[in-house]
Order: sequence, then structure tokens, then C-alpha cells
Amino acid sequence: MKNYEETGVLTSDQFKLPTKARFERGPVAVIECVQRIPCDPCAYVCRFGAIEKRSIIDPPEIEYDKCTGCGECVSECPGLAIFIVNSNYKEDEATITMEYEFLPTPKKGEVYQALDREGKAVGEARIVAAKMKGKQTFKVTIAVKKPFAMTVRNIGKRLR
Repeated sequence: MKNYEETGVLTSDQFKLPTKARFERGPVAVIECVQRIPCDPCAYVCRFGAIEKRSIIDPPEIEYDKCTGCGECVSECPGLAIFIVNSNYKEDEATITMEYEFLPTPKKGEVYQALDREGKAVGEARIVAAKMKGKQTFKVTIAVKKPFAMTVRNIGKRLR
């Protein structure tokens, strides 16, 4: 396994994942932040005390039993490293909520390429919700096939 600092791509074994039982309870934050940088908006904004930082430069740690999947941390993460995953969305679909900072603005019902962490297309993503945050950032929720819930981390070109 190559280091993410060499490849620019994290693998799911490089950050803490919720248990299968926690995923089954409903929406939950997945924090894919492993760098030691001075940042703490996620811990500051979490009103449930689920996200903590030992120091300002340590990566955030999440207590999954406290996480409600509210998504406030997603909107505050300047590194776009937090996702809300809901594997209970539908029988065959999961949703992923993320920040999105590109144009054109995605709209509910549109279908895009579903991209993995390397930017490779792995399927389709349907826009379930798109909410403006500030002047240039959107909080987007996409629906993907359930097996891709922990693979898809962005959207590519619009398909329809």
C-alpha cells in the first residue's frame, strides 16, 4: 500500500470507519482527515460532542455512537474531508452528503458520474438535494448504489 502523501489518495484503511451496526442505524459522518494541520471547525460545530481533537493540529476523532449524521460538520470542513453516509436510504441505494465547489450547480434529479477517491467514474449518482452554502459552495446529497457508499466521494460530468 502506498502512502497517501505519495499518491494523493486515501484508502479506507487509513481512517476510522463506523461499525456495520452504526451504519445500519442511519446517517453518520465519515471523517477522511488524516493530516496534522491547524484546523478545528468540525469539532467546534458538533453540538453532540461526537468530534474531538486532542490538539489543534491532530486529526479529528469521532465517537460514532454520539454522531447523529446531522451534517453540520460537512459544511464547516474547509478540507472537504467529511461525508455523511446513509446506507439506509433505500433498499438498493445509499446517500452521500458532501461539499461541492464546482460549476455548473447540480440540481435535484440530475444524474452525474459517480467518482471514487481517484476521480475515476464508478457508476451513476443522482442528486437528491443541493443546497447553497455561501456564494460558491454547495452541500450536495447524492444517491448511489449501496455497494458504492464508501467508494464514491465526488461527482463528475452530468449524464442527464
